[in-house]
Amino acid sequence: MPNEFNANEIFEIAIKIEQNGAIFYRDAAKQIKEENHKEFLLELAKMEDEHEATFATMQKDLQDEEKTSTTFDPDDETVLYLKALADIRVFFEKDQPDNSFKGILNSAIQAEKDSIAFYLGMKELVPAKLGQSKIDAIIKEEMSHIRLLAGKLTK
Repeated sequence: MPNEFNANEIFEIAIKIEQNGAIFYRDAAKQIKEENHKEFLLELAKMEDEHEATFATMQKDLQDEEKTSTTFDPDDETVLYLKALADIRVFFEKDQPDNSFKGILNSAIQAEKDSIAFYLGMKELVPAKLGQSKIDAIIKEEMSHIRLLAGKLTK
């Protein structure tokens, strides 16, 4: 039987991804000279901070059964592994063709897509009784970022 995860573990990863996203946008803003683009990137960083707080609140509100681990993991290696995966695959180690605003937006859109793919995959590993439906809220937040970024890119 494959490892099962619970919603609590996924929220741990979601919080880490939001932290990584905020760092990405703040670092990107330092590379941009045009003030309105810089402000947009800093606003995105703030949105990531807000998502982090939202996810932390959602995590705190989980039912006990949604925090129950079904895998023997006395050293919490599962969460450490998932956090490392989030660090490597979402918002870090991205190919950014240049430091232009358009290049940054394209990298950010790809990172958001990667995070959605990650959550969709993880959702399949979280049984309903362990909070599978809670993953949808995370996915919905990430999809809103793609719409915002794509809209800015087409302007």
